[in-house]
Amino acid sequence: MTVVRYEPWTLVNRLQKDIDRLFAAPQTTAADSGAWLPPVDIHEEANQFVLNVDLPGVDPKAVEITSDHGVLTIRGRREELRREAGETRRIERINGEFQRRFSLPESADVQNIKAKAVNGVLEVSIPKLAQVQPHRITVEAA
Repeated sequence: MTVVRYEPWTLVNRLQKDIDRLFAAPQTTAADSGAWLPPVDIHEEANQFVLNVDLPGVDPKAVEITSDHGVLTIRGRREELRREAGETRRIERINGEFQRRFSLPESADVQNIKAKAVNGVLEVSIPKLAQVQPHRITVEAA
């Protein structure tokens, strides 16, 4: 037998959310506003954290990476391709500036962060600080 909890206000709460969404100001997505957020993969290894950022068509010289007060910021710009006079194009890729921010853990060694760009993928390596291992002290008999 399955026990089902009865929540009498569930339908009223859902109706209120739908009404709020109906009368709220229209929200724009990153694509609508002209801003773009490059996708990022993050993984942790034994001795470092690694971020892989997809930046196709972005000059590595146009990317700035900073670390300040435990926050890693990656910002840059993808330039728009020049159009010839009278040329008709269909453009689906978003151009312009981007910025991504990431909170760094306390174990991150911010002084030794390295970045390299290969085939449109920016790889940011954040080494971990060496942790002090507990040391066992033996008790000698007197």
